[in-house]
Amino acid sequence: MNKIILNTIFISCLIFAACKKKQPPSNPEVPVNLLKVNEQRVLYYDKYPSTTAALSQVNLLPQITGAITGIFFKEGSHVEKGQKLYEIDKRIYQAAYDQAVANLKVSQGTLVQSQQDADRYEYLNKYNAVAKQLYDHAIITLENAKNTVKALEQAVRTAKTNLNYAVVYAPFTGTIGFSMVKLGDVVNPGATILTTISTDNPMAVDFIINEKNLPFFERLQINKQNNVDSLFTILMPDNSLYPYTGKISVIDRAVDSQTGSIKVRLVFANPQGFLRVGMSCVVRVHNQDTQPQLVLPSKAVVEQMGEYFVFVAKDSVINNPQAKSDTGKRKNVLIVAQKKVQIGQTIGPNQVIKSGINAGDRIVTDGVQSLHDGSQITTANKVAPGGGGKRGQ
Repeated sequence: MNKIILNTIFISCLIFAACKKKQPPSNPEVPVNLLKVNEQRVLYYDKYPSTTAALSQVNLLPQITGAITGIFFKEGSHVEKGQKLYEIDKRIYQAAYDQAVANLKVSQGTLVQSQQDADRYEYLNKYNAVAKQLYDHAIITLENAKNTVKALEQAVRTAKTNLNYAVVYAPFTGTIGFSMVKLGDVVNPGATILTTISTDNPMAVDFIINEKNLPFFERLQINKQNNVDSLFTILMPDNSLYPYTGKISVIDRAVDSQTGSIKVRLVFANPQGFLRVGMSCVVRVHNQDTQPQLVLPSKAVVEQMGEYFVFVAKDSVINNPQAKSDTGKRKNVLIVAQKKVQIGQTIGPNQVIKSGINAGDRIVTDGVQSLHDGSQITTANKVAPGGGGKRGQ
């Protein structure tokens, strides 16, 4: 029985000693990498989601009723101003025009006759050789004939206009879309859309900015002599860079009071037709700030509840009660202080820091996940890139 008790006590001592050995240090040093931040000139672009648009776009509608008898363009192609696009059955309108012309000729003949009668009665009236009533009737008949000619001339012009409307021409140079009608379809004025045509060179690119940035863009619009290369560029939907630069064309007249935003329109040359109406792209505005700025790797910046922080390394001295000598009881260590910063533009893997730290500060770049304000750190064991606070293997 005594032997069993002794064995139990011995095993308990071994377990206690083992647990005591596995306990971590009371204040472990976290291995990190540090970077001394310096000011440097940076090149970056402010980016805005944008949409391409045509400077002019119109839905072609017929002006007369009739069946489509001809379509003279290739859908999706480039057309020139004045190019023939559609023909509507013109037989009825041709007949109406011919009839109007014939009526006008008859009326013009009647006018000649009325003029001759009026001249004759006017001569006879001078010598009182004709009844006054006949003279008056002759003058009235002449005036009626003149008015009839004017009315029929207008009828001819109307018939000519309707006949001309039987052929639909391109109102301007641009790209034409799908035809909404086919041969034989009957179209009606104001009710049938034939197709849509839009200008294609140059092209507009519209994007939205915050009202806080409006003065900046107004200065760019006014400063026509701005010599910065590639001030306005765009990234295509496949993220490729469009080969032409743009310029500000229009800033909208008013700010949206609900969102505090306003639309800006750029204009880009489009000789190859790479830009199409309605494309989604990204406008890049070249950075105009030439002052040196503080730049850190993005992984050094920690986001918490919409705010951004970095860890700044500072030298400190702590008491070491385990030291045998008095001089050894004070130990120099590195600790971190969490600093709130204001971030700027993201430039690839780096982040511009606008405020919160100073040039020369030592910033933790690796191992930030294991830190809190006041943590002890060490650079003796380098952290592998992206190690998230773990020791390099």
